[in-house]
Amino acid sequence: MYQFIFPTCLKKYIGQTDRPFHIRFREHYKDYKYANNKSKFAQHILEEGHSFGPINEIMDTLQAAKKGRMLDTLKRFYIYRETHFGNQINDKLTVQSNPIFE
Repeated sequence: MYQFIFPTCLKKYIGQTDRPFHIRFREHYKDYKYANNKSKFAQHILEEGHSFGPINEIMDTLQAAKKGRMLDTLKRFYIYRETHFGNQINDKLTVQSNPIFE
């Protein structure tokens, strides 16, 4: 699981992948470069006029684990937490309340 942080607005995008992070980064970059609007991350950059920074400045690893229910729950927690702080740009449909998050 990873997060992108926008240095100018401090918003965050949380994602997970079973591919190497640099490959997932490249996929987001292609969505940005070609304005595909497939990636909420790329869409935010384009809409807000942010620059697409290098991977070592904008991408952090949150959790290294195999994909599955545990990682899905952790992702929902991180998205929920950042939503609570007003920082997340993930699709609003990904924000799910859960009693263990309260």
